[in-house]
Amino acid sequence: MSIFEIVTEPIVPQTYADYVLRPEAGAVTVFTGHVREWTEGVRTLYLAYEAYVPMAQKKLAEIGHGIEQKWKGTRVAIAHRIGELQIGDIAVVIAVSSPHRSDAYEANEYAIERIKEIVPIWKQEIWEDGTQWVGYQKKKPREISHD
Repeated sequence: MSIFEIVTEPIVPQTYADYVLRPEAGAVTVFTGHVREWTEGVRTLYLAYEAYVPMAQKKLAEIGHGIEQKWKGTRVAIAHRIGELQIGDIAVVIAVSSPHRSDAYEANEYAIERIKEIVPIWKQEIWEDGTQWVGYQKKKPREISHD
């Protein structure tokens, strides 16, 4: 049993760590991705995330179930926040429990890479000097748009 969701409220990582914790798990890894202020020398003011929610939740579940098949004994919980996020806010949390730490670490890293590849979530980066939309399949070069 796992949980995969798109949320609009602030993410509380402990909720997801608690969800995956169980007696047979010797390890729990929790990854949180935060909105950072500086990217490639450009100051970010905030990010705005959008998602095709039904498909995004389906793809998060696909990733989680794939992890549970590949790394036996794992339990996964993933949440991604949409809406306007400020510097320091948590955009994504991935919690993985497993009997052994190496599996938990590997599965967690696999999850974030797959999220970036296949989950229909887009972000608008708002900088001091412009904006740019970034799609979920690959990042485009920085372009300045003064909308």
